[in-house]
Amino acid sequence: MFGIILFGMFVGVILFVFTLIAVKKVKKLYLAPLVPFLAAVLVTAYGLFKVGGFEGMAYGFLGAGMFIVGVIGIPVVPLVWKKMNNKSWSRIDGTLLIALPIVLFASIGWVIASDENYWIIEEGTISVDEGVSSYYRVDTILEGRKQVFLTLGDDYAGTTIEVEKVKVLGNTEVLVNIRDNGSPGTVPFISIGVDQINEPLEVKSTDGEVFQSALEQKSE
Repeated sequence: MFGIILFGMFVGVILFVFTLIAVKKVKKLYLAPLVPFLAAVLVTAYGLFKVGGFEGMAYGFLGAGMFIVGVIGIPVVPLVWKKMNNKSWSRIDGTLLIALPIVLFASIGWVIASDENYWIIEEGTISVDEGVSSYYRVDTILEGRKQVFLTLGDDYAGTTIEVEKVKVLGNTEVLVNIRDNGSPGTVPFISIGVDQINEPLEVKSTDGEVFQSALEQKSE
């Protein structure tokens, strides 16, 4: 939560400083704290009405960070007013007007790229049953999110499962790493939570084995 608020404040500061410089020539410095305020309202409204649920709360915390910057910016504007009597942009101003949007979009892109898009619900092992094949199934869980449950067959006795990555752009792909460091006489299982699944879903190992769904096995 605090990390999201801090990121919101970071975005708010960029919006505040960029606007402060951009409106320097027209001396409408009151717009500097107003822009983070408006951004906070829009982000919070998007999370509340468009996203909803627990994810929507994250947008609320993000908006709270921007709102804090807007509040702090109100007393800051009079302090910098006298120092900005010169209407022309300096070289530093021009550099910041170019650099700040780049930093903003690069930061947002980094946050999106670093989001793992999944979480582990449960993992463990069960006793080996002869003749049982590997399979996965998909269930709907809280807030319409999905759970991918994968269990390995008897040919994977003594192994463990680790999630390598979950790709959500395009079709959803779950890639797992199977290691030979489990307990003899047991096979591993894992439940992976994802926000949504874009068909066709593919569950496979880093060795290239593609696992069938429980429905596919029943139809054979």
